[in-house]
Amino acid sequence: MIETERLRLRPWRPEERPAFDAIFNTGPMMRYLGGIQPVAKMDAMFERRLNDHAHFGHCYWATELRDTGELIGSCGIRIASDYPPGALVAGMPEIGWRIAEPHWGRGYAREAIEASIAWGWANLDARAIGAWTTIENQASWGLMKRLGMTRRPDLDFHHQGYPPGDPVGAQIVYVLTRPGTTD
Repeated sequence: MIETERLRLRPWRPEERPAFDAIFNTGPMMRYLGGIQPVAKMDAMFERRLNDHAHFGHCYWATELRDTGELIGSCGIRIASDYPPGALVAGMPEIGWRIAEPHWGRGYAREAIEASIAWGWANLDARAIGAWTTIENQASWGLMKRLGMTRRPDLDFHHQGYPPGDPVGAQIVYVLTRPGTTD
């Protein structure tokens, strides 16, 4: 689907569900996402990737090392289609990344997301691409800033999967405007 110098981003395969869980449902990976999740919630997350790709032609793709084929994460761009009513991000292209802990600090997330953004500008008729996380997830919003994204407090929302007041559900939003356009 997308190849970079070191990575390949491609659709997930149904048989990769166990690998998905092994990579993502760990304490460090889920630190800002509510901790270790039950199997049903992980099943739903994996199905969302399959369904997003089937419906939109893109998703948070399986991310693997080009040299070895090792699956190291999930990065890409999806349409924000499962957010609470009234969330201003609904329908926006959303970039996201999760790189397995043994591969942190090597620039893989940025490499994959820069390629995903380029893919988005080339293939989607979107004025902006967004990303969101919790305020505590400094690594994620730090990458958003390094990508040139702008903090948009007017778009912040509370994720419907978390009770009101739960800080994991409080999402801060960053946006990247299509080159050549203005806000």
